[in-house]
Amino acid sequence: MRQNPSFAMTDAAELRRLIDENPWVTIVSAGDVGLVASHYAVLLEETDDPGSLSIVGHVGKPDDAIHGLGERELLVVVHGPHGYISPGWYGDVPSVPTWNFVSVHLSGVPEILSPDENLRVLDRLVARFEEALPQPRLMWQAPNDEEYVRRLERGTVGFRLTPTKVVAKRKLSQNKPDEVVDTIIAELEAGASPYADPRLPGEMRRAHDALRAGRAAELLRSGGADAAEAPGRRPRGRM
Repeated sequence: MRQNPSFAMTDAAELRRLIDENPWVTIVSAGDVGLVASHYAVLLEETDDPGSLSIVGHVGKPDDAIHGLGERELLVVVHGPHGYISPGWYGDVPSVPTWNFVSVHLSGVPEILSPDENLRVLDRLVARFEEALPQPRLMWQAPNDEEYVRRLERGTVGFRLTPTKVVAKRKLSQNKPDEVVDTIIAELEAGASPYADPRLPGEMRRAHDALRAGRAAELLRSGGADAAEAPGRRPRGRM
C-alpha cells in the first residue's frame, strides 16, 4: 500500500481499535505456487502493553502448508470502513470520484502456536463473536464435547503475528475543506452512496474531529504566543 503522509495512521490506540473492530482479514504470502491469499478472523493478542499490535488467529489445514506458515513472511490486510465518494458532493468545482477507506497492513513471519495455545485462541474467537448474540453458543458448550473440540483443533494451525512492519492508511477526505467534509459525512449518513460501509461516516467524523481539535489547539498556542508578544503587553516571565 503506497503511503501518503497526509493519510498516515500512527497512533497505536487507533490501530488497535481498527484491528479489533475489523477482525476479518486477508492473509497474503508468496508460496511455492505463487501468490496465495486466504481470509480468516483474527484477534488482538491479550497483553497489558497498549502499544502492542500482535495478533493471533488460525488457518485450516492445509492452508498452513500453502502459506509456509511460520517459515515465510506474511502480509495481513485489515479492511476498515470504506466507500465510494461522489464528485457531486464537492460542490460546483472540477472534480472526480474517489474511494475513502481505512486499512492496516501487518507484515512479518508468524509464530506457530502450541495445541493448547491454539485451543485458547479458538475459544476466544468463538466467544468474541457469540457474545453479541441473544443466546451465545460457546465452543466447549454442549452438544460439543472435548473429543469434538480437540478434533477441531487438530484440523487447524494457530499463529501469533508480531509485525516487523506496519503500514496504516486513513484516506478520509483530509484534503478537502471542512464544509465539504461535512457534506460528505451527511450524504453518507443519509445513505446516498450504495457502495459505502454504513460505519464510514462515523470513521470520518472521528478522524476529522481529531484533526479539527488539533488545528484549534495549534491556533490557541500560536495565538497565545502572539498575544504575549503584542505591543503594550509585558510577556509573562520577563522583567
